[in-house]
Amino acid sequence: MPELPEVESLAGFLREQAVGRTILAVDVVAFQALKTFDPPVTALGGLTVTGVARHGKFLDLDCDGLHLVTHLSRAGWLRWRADLSGAKPVRPGKGPLAVRVRLAPDDDGLAPGFELTEAGTQKRLAVYVVKDPMEVPGIASLGPDPLVPEFTVQALKEIVGGNRTQIKGLLRDQKIIAGIGNAYSDEVLHAARMSPFKMAATLTDAQIADLHEAIVTTLRDAVERAHGLAAKDLKAEKKSGLRVHNRTGQPCEVCGDTIREVSFADSSLQYCPTCQTEGKILADRRMSKLLK
Repeated sequence: MPELPEVESLAGFLREQAVGRTILAVDVVAFQALKTFDPPVTALGGLTVTGVARHGKFLDLDCDGLHLVTHLSRAGWLRWRADLSGAKPVRPGKGPLAVRVRLAPDDDGLAPGFELTEAGTQKRLAVYVVKDPMEVPGIASLGPDPLVPEFTVQALKEIVGGNRTQIKGLLRDQKIIAGIGNAYSDEVLHAARMSPFKMAATLTDAQIADLHEAIVTTLRDAVERAHGLAAKDLKAEKKSGLRVHNRTGQPCEVCGDTIREVSFADSSLQYCPTCQTEGKILADRRMSKLLK
């Protein structure tokens, strides 16, 4: 799933490639992806892309005041095309293509644009056309962005204080903190040397400060690594930069212990026993407890 660093990099990429260009048309191939009907998607034709923003994991193209907002969900991606002038129409239900955004030709006669694609059978990619991004329910309910100055140690202390949620789940909850998903929550907790099943309310002031440092540093480092990369290169960069997520069975880069996994019905988490759970192995079930 694209998370804050990848979406931020996609936003930066589109600022360079799409801002100032006129939209020729937005072709919706997967009709279930379009979550709004007023204004219609056809209203984007003829408008100019004037800005690109990120809200949590949402990508927001400002088109003369009308916003094309996308959430890539678990298996979605954005593919930039240098020339879509010869692109053939795609029939709904055929292949991974969900939406195609065609831009006006440049001085060389090339008509660039981008395609939103989604792999797999669980089609959750979402596209909205709105006058204000806050009209998108997922954006309106977002918690604070962890990379803004207002996200201080004190702000995090207020978030975790009294919260009887396991810290892994708290980090992934977009209504609490925006932009962190399964992968980077694993990375943050490894950097903070904290068990994913530790209860948020039990964190000491020192642990909260360590967690804040891990959140900010992990995300900023990932954003910096992805800065300037083309959209097609972001997935490989993310994978290469992860130290525990999706590295089950490999040695921890910090201590050399073997990275372990806890599997759930539709996801999994990875952690290092030595770095995070005092050497104890977590039981591989949803309501996991430390094995005795």
